[in-house]
Amino acid sequence: MTTSTATPTVVLVHGAFADAASWSEVIAELQRHGIPVIAPPNPLRGLAADAAYIASVAAQTDGPVILVGHSYGGALITVAGTTENVVGLVYVAAYVPEEGESLGELQGRFPASPLVSNLKQWTYPVPGGDPAVEVTIAEDAFPSVFAADVPTDVTKVLAVAQRPLAASAFEERAAAAAWQTKPSWALVAGADEAINPEVQRFGAKRAGATVVEIAGASHAVAVARPTEVAELIRDAVRATG
Repeated sequence: MTTSTATPTVVLVHGAFADAASWSEVIAELQRHGIPVIAPPNPLRGLAADAAYIASVAAQTDGPVILVGHSYGGALITVAGTTENVVGLVYVAAYVPEEGESLGELQGRFPASPLVSNLKQWTYPVPGGDPAVEVTIAEDAFPSVFAADVPTDVTKVLAVAQRPLAASAFEERAAAAAWQTKPSWALVAGADEAINPEVQRFGAKRAGATVVEIAGASHAVAVARPTEVAELIRDAVRATG
């Protein structure tokens, strides 16, 4: 039986246009401090389905869990965080929606980021239905929009290894807002060109999160500034463990 003194397992949820490898340096930092960590794949097929997947990962993890969401992953942990063994939420350059709110509505409160005009549409097959739309960031715009403070040779690789997000994810409404009952922390990337920093600040303040802001940080803050990202996660672990 797990006691309340158990160190929470950190579950790192990547966002759109990335994969779990984007957490690599953060994982290494957490492991150096003896913190158990899992970085599952995020299906990127829709808010409800993806949140259900992350909730299932949390529910099958022994002991307390801290969910960490980057970007779109923030919306997923907001919903999945209602899982009983989740004890805290950490938002990293992320969306923090309210129950019943879509990402489109949350973004729409503020000026659009450069991301919006640099999305490329693709289609993918859906069994028994018409093809669905998914989006990536235009390859030439990826470095400036997603990872301006990451070395160019790295961003060239990341740009062609993007994982697309189903376009419908922007219109789905969050079925719950776990931050209403669970403690939360948020890292705002001050120079984010993918999610307007004002969107990040607004959501974090509304959630009553403990906020850290990194001036000059791009959307890829977990790649560029892993030590600072890991430190905020460690703060959450210390507060809930």
